[in-house]
Amino acid sequence: MSDYISIAKILNFHGINGELKLGFTKGKDEQIAHLKEVFLLIDGEYKTFKISSVRFHKQFAIMKLKEFNNINEILQFKGENIYILRETVENNLKKDEYLIDDLIGSEVFNQNNEKIGVVKNIEENAAGSLLAITTNKHKNCLVPFINQFVTKVDTDKKQIIINEIEGLVD
Repeated sequence: MSDYISIAKILNFHGINGELKLGFTKGKDEQIAHLKEVFLLIDGEYKTFKISSVRFHKQFAIMKLKEFNNINEILQFKGENIYILRETVENNLKKDEYLIDDLIGSEVFNQNNEKIGVVKNIEENAAGSLLAITTNKHKNCLVPFINQFVTKVDTDKKQIIINEIEGLVD
């Protein structure tokens, strides 16, 4: 398990003064706004960069790092992820909030403790998060990640219990 977590992706640049245009998961703007530093993976090593400003425009974050002052210095980072320390996120998780990395690969069981499949990804839509599950019969399905369907999450055991939806394992 990595000590770093990706929180955004550098989609493009904003202006010529070295500002990064970031894409991020909906609802994480408050978390991004309070960051003091981020990390970039450069030549296989996580390097620390201090944030001088963050603002939001439409669904994007515009971030300025103190170490960069013009577009030429940041061109190489287009398409790269922005990371923070895992412990920074873990210390700020609310009840019933989980890291995506901790959910992916979890075995999914129904209310009768029968294994249904494995979480392959977490997808987002306008209504919220969805567990992308590959069932034991190699069927791909999406389950809303809400209390009505997901009754228990155990990140230590990498197990999730759901109320099985009709037709899920057929």
